[in-house]
Amino acid sequence: MELVIGLVTGILWGYIFQRTRILRFEKHVGLLTLTDLTVLKFLLTGVLIGAIGIQILTTLGLATYHLKPTFVLANLLGGVIYGLGWAILGYCPGTAPGAVGEGSLDGIFAVLGGLCGAMAFAHTYPFWQKTVYGVGALGKISLPAILHFPPLLLGIIFAGLLLAFILFLEKMGW
Repeated sequence: MELVIGLVTGILWGYIFQRTRILRFEKHVGLLTLTDLTVLKFLLTGVLIGAIGIQILTTLGLATYHLKPTFVLANLLGGVIYGLGWAILGYCPGTAPGAVGEGSLDGIFAVLGGLCGAMAFAHTYPFWQKTVYGVGALGKISLPAILHFPPLLLGIIFAGLLLAFILFLEKMGW
């Protein structure tokens, strides 16, 4: 049954990706040049739904958090590498396989680049663990714990701010 759910979910996401055209290289370049924010609005909508959804599921006891430790320098470096890869290739890891499925040859290089990067990281992990992971190691922290807010309320506030931002972008014609 899990495989069927996965298949149906994959088909649904593929359809949505196709309809929004976020698998297209031009859409990602449009985001990076701030001329077409379709990809940003799509991503923020996913974060908005996830922010509310995970809080509702955890509040109802249907899901639990599995916090990972926060390593500030490692997160910053990872974000820079991720962003550079996206800027150079014009695809993010979520859309590159979809672009390949759509027949995009340049998407193949994005997928291969991601796989090579993951292998390089795995083979050099002891180095990163010794040098980078100790800088800014904050442990398992969360925004609700830091702000002393109920997680569901914070999720609703965060989702509301994201929705306001998305609507602002739409109103401005971006």
